[in-house]
Amino acid sequence: MAKTRVLIIDDSALIRSLLTEIIGKQPDLEVIGSAPDPLVAREMIRALNPDVLTLDVEMPRMDGLDFLEKLMRLRPTPVIMVSTLTERGAEVTIRALELGAIDFVAKPKLGISTGMQELATEICNKIRVAAKAQMHRHVLARNATTAGAAPAPDKTRPTGGYSRISTEKLVAIGASTGGTEAIREVLIRLPPDFPAVLITQHMPPGFTRSFAARMDSLSRIAVSEATDGERVLPGHAYIAPGDRHMRLAKSGSNYVIALDSGEPVNRHRPSVEVLFRSVAELAGRNALGVMLTGMGRDGANAMLEMRNAGSFNIAQDEASCVVFGMPREAIAVGAVHEVLPVTEIAGRLLKELAAVGVAHRV
Repeated sequence: MAKTRVLIIDDSALIRSLLTEIIGKQPDLEVIGSAPDPLVAREMIRALNPDVLTLDVEMPRMDGLDFLEKLMRLRPTPVIMVSTLTERGAEVTIRALELGAIDFVAKPKLGISTGMQELATEICNKIRVAAKAQMHRHVLARNATTAGAAPAPDKTRPTGGYSRISTEKLVAIGASTGGTEAIREVLIRLPPDFPAVLITQHMPPGFTRSFAARMDSLSRIAVSEATDGERVLPGHAYIAPGDRHMRLAKSGSNYVIALDSGEPVNRHRPSVEVLFRSVAELAGRNALGVMLTGMGRDGANAMLEMRNAGSFNIAQDEASCVVFGMPREAIAVGAVHEVLPVTEIAGRLLKELAAVGVAHRV
């Protein structure tokens, strides 16, 4: 079987050496070269035609984001970003995902050699996923390059009359690889009086706050990183913090957020399974579930529990997914009512809620 051919782009000789060692130990992966900056990498890409790139964020001669934008426009190639665990690093990484990067690995703050070796399994698995990913996201990325300059969305003007039912209904979303852009495609289409949205996106600590802030700047609903004990309100979306499970809970008659640092579920913390199961138990027919792009099967069984409890569930279709793993598994167990392109999911949610509103008024 042909090996996945990887090109490493990083200005740190130590990181280049560590990644070469880590990747080179895998029988199905092969490092075909390493470059200290994007200008050198550009020539190596032309000559070597790699399957996957690892790309540092901040480099001399050309910024990693500038290089990524040009790459996705001219020669779309799966990219894993190698990010720093800083506020600036998190913001740039979220931007890179908008521009078409498949995923990212966070460099350890201390003990870089030992820390990178501890990340070896994660790094190699993400390269394997990237090699199989669908590279259509660069089309969305072209629009994302100017998104930061767009006027702030109007978060005050109701558009659908959903406030009448929004305190009863809520939406639960699960996603993994490719999910940051899929979540954006859903959130930017929701009106400010939409029911509460709870989101579990597989992401490490230090990045979910920047992701939430970016989504808040683009959406008409308010988007934030969830905090333990806060009340779940319509017109708001809550993103599970990296490394903490998020559950739906109740305080009296109100829905609230419950966070914990329990053991990983399906190898993930936060886990979609944890969120969906709590929604099935407490919200039942008042819930709508959405499974977006991602590798694995986290959340599939709990989404079936949601359906059995009366929820209406949607899965993203294969053509618009970066990785069709999680939606495929949810469909396979019978958890899903409809399968739709990511750009049509918000509209279908609105249609379902409108039907509920009519039923309430009859």
